[in-house]
Amino acid sequence: MKSFGITDKGKVRKENQDCYIIENCEKSKCTVIVICDGMGGAKAGDLASRLSSKAFVSKVYEALISPNVFIGNHEKLLRESCADSNGVVYEYSSFDAEYQGMGTTLVGGVVYKNRAHIVNVGDSRAYLLTAGGIRQISRDHSYVEELVSMGAITREQAAHHPKKNVITRALGVDSSVEADYFDVQLNRGDCVLLCSDGLSNTVTDNEMLEVYKNLKSPDLICKELMKIALDRGARDNVSVVAVRV
Repeated sequence: MKSFGITDKGKVRKENQDCYIIENCEKSKCTVIVICDGMGGAKAGDLASRLSSKAFVSKVYEALISPNVFIGNHEKLLRESCADSNGVVYEYSSFDAEYQGMGTTLVGGVVYKNRAHIVNVGDSRAYLLTAGGIRQISRDHSYVEELVSMGAITREQAAHHPKKNVITRALGVDSSVEADYFDVQLNRGDCVLLCSDGLSNTVTDNEMLEVYKNLKSPDLICKELMKIALDRGARDNVSVVAVRV
C-alpha cells in the first residue's frame, strides 16, 4: 500500500484548522489515517483538530500493536477511539474558558490491503475510488444531509444550499458523541480517500474519480486535487489523504 496526505489553509482563511495524520503499522500490515476539521475560532479550532487527531491515532495504533488489547473488533476499537478523542477535546474546553465551545469533525480508520474500517463524525468525508466508479463511504452529519434523507431537497440542491456547512454532530461539543462506522471491501488498485469539506465543496465526485483514473500514485492524486481546489479559490481549509492498495 502507498499513502499520502496534504493540507493547505486555502486562499481566504488566515489559519489552517485542519489536521491529518498517516501512521503505517508494520506489525499489523495496515495504515491508520485521520482528518479532523476544527471549529470554534482560530486557536480553538486548531487545537481541537490537533488534539482529536492525535488521540484517535494513538489509541488505534497502540491497540493494533498490542495483541492483548485488540481482539479483532475494529468497530469497537474505532468507536472507542472516537469517544476518547471526544473526551480529550471536551475536557480541555471545560478547563480553559478561551477554548469553550470548540469542536472538530473526524473521519478516519484503518486500511488493509483487502479491507477498510472507517468512522466519521461531522462532514469530513471518506470515499472509495475504484475502476468502476466513486462512492462516498461516510455519511455527512449535516443539516442538508438530513433534508436529503427526508426527501425535502435533492442531492443537487444540497450542494448549493445556504446551510450546507451546518453540521449536526462534532467531537468535543458534548460529553459524548456517536460515530458512524463503515466496513468496506477493497480490491487491488482501489483507493480510500479522506477529505475535509474544503475539498468536497470545491471538487465534484466525478472530478475526484477522473483524477484517480489518470494518476496512479496517492501523492499525485492528492496534489492534483489540491491544485484544483486552490485554483478555484479554496475559501476554506483543504485537506486530503489517499491510500491506494
